[in-house]
Amino acid sequence: MASKAELNPTPARRLEAVRTSAPSTVATCIPWREMEGEVEAWDALATEAAEPNPFFESWYLLPALHAFDPQGDVRLIYLEANGRLAGLLPILHRPRYYRQPIPNLSAWLHDNCFLGAPLVARGMEAAFWQALLAWADGNARTALFLHLRQMPLEGALFDALKAALSEQSRGAALVHREERAMLASKLGPDAYLEAAMSGKKRKELRRQFARLSETGEVRVEHREDAVGLAPWIEQFLELESAGWKGKAGSALACSPQTAALFRDSLRGAAERGRLERLTLWFDKKPIAMLATFLTPPGAYSFKTTFDEGYSRFSPGVLLQRENLAMLEHPDIAWSDSCAAADHPMIDHIWRERRAIGSVSIAIGGSLRRAAFGALARAEITRNPAGCLL
Repeated sequence: MASKAELNPTPARRLEAVRTSAPSTVATCIPWREMEGEVEAWDALATEAAEPNPFFESWYLLPALHAFDPQGDVRLIYLEANGRLAGLLPILHRPRYYRQPIPNLSAWLHDNCFLGAPLVARGMEAAFWQALLAWADGNARTALFLHLRQMPLEGALFDALKAALSEQSRGAALVHREERAMLASKLGPDAYLEAAMSGKKRKELRRQFARLSETGEVRVEHREDAVGLAPWIEQFLELESAGWKGKAGSALACSPQTAALFRDSLRGAAERGRLERLTLWFDKKPIAMLATFLTPPGAYSFKTTFDEGYSRFSPGVLLQRENLAMLEHPDIAWSDSCAAADHPMIDHIWRERRAIGSVSIAIGGSLRRAAFGALARAEITRNPAGCLL
């Protein structure tokens, strides 16, 4: 059903509307608070997304916006098809491009958002990119280009973007690329660990688990419900704060905004059956914890922490060994680590890689596009992984 704002749009919103070549399809750019009343439609879109992205689902993006954009600068590209929500992307005009004073139109991300793929219904990928690019052309303001960060570089969504760029002869450049660790295998947990880790290292893990078990009760727990969630969240925040992240000031609990985001997003995910909690318990206290978002057919390993007082037993690695059970999850075909490309613990076990990158795209008229072309060529000259698309 069409939103109230679409049925009776404000003048500003009507001016921003962009119709696509697809029948009964229109895109607008709306204040993000308007979506607080459309959570049901938003959640329905998430379940049929061409590229699953928990960080742009309602239960994560709304708490993030409340925490980091209370002034409401971020807006949402809203694609509607036949009266239903078919695409969504948070977007923002920025005065700087990283450290350079270059205005740009950018998908909105924050430090705890690990994917920038828009939520787009399967089959609507081409219509979404067509609408976004047309809207960006007409609403560039001072922006020199459109910048999309943390995009998956494989799959139907990215293929549709490349096709749209080609059809429109629109300049674009891949300005950053990384390979992120992931799980994607038909092997079972034991066979996968054997293939990923040397016999010597597997023996050492067994020894560490045995030594730990000799000193107290050890238990591994997998949960996908909300039972005991509130105390689990507080235990996670406390455990993370007690380690190096707390000392460095980067633990979630070091900021009221990130602590609130963690609490609210985990509650929202659990209410929708999209959260798995994995815990290594020792004498009834957690010594390693992992929160994973379940977005079939994929999963996202969101946050993990461990008790550094037990480092001699490698509790974080022991937990990752147990996390290989995800390979047998009936709804999950792959799991994204959300970890930096050089993360040592993940790299020791997770064998597959997922290509993630940032794409800059020409928008506006011919002069603006020419200026972008010169900038893009200079940037990819400095970046060996960059290339024109």
